[in-house]
Amino acid sequence: MVDDYQGAADKEKTEQASHDDQADARSNQGLTDENAHMQAVRQRINELAAKAKSDAGLTEAETKERAELRQEFLANFKKAFQSQVEMMQVFDKEGNEVTPDKVRKIQREKGLRDN
Repeated sequence: MVDDYQGAADKEKTEQASHDDQADARSNQGLTDENAHMQAVRQRINELAAKAKSDAGLTEAETKERAELRQEFLANFKKAFQSQVEMMQVFDKEGNEVTPDKVRKIQREKGLRDN
C-alpha cells in the first residue's frame, strides 16, 4: 500500500515537473519569438540604412517604413531598459543597499520587494 502511495506521489511530481517545463518552454518561446522579431527589425533597419547611403536612395514608402521600424525598435529598447532598471538593486562598497527610492517604490508596487 505504501508503494502505491509513493508511486502515485512520484507520478504526480513528475507530471507537475513536466507541466512546469512546458510552461517555461512556452514562456521562453515567447521571448525567443520576440527576440527573433526584433532581430529582423534591426536587420531591416540596417538594410534600409545601406540603401539610403547608396546612389539609389530610398523611396517614399521605404522612408516611411524605416521611420516606423525605428520607432518600434526604440520603444522595445526603452521597455527592456526600464525592466532592467526596475529589477536592479544597488549596493555600496560596504554592502549597504543604496537603490534609489523611486526604484524601490516601483519594485514594491510590482511585488518584487518586501521592504
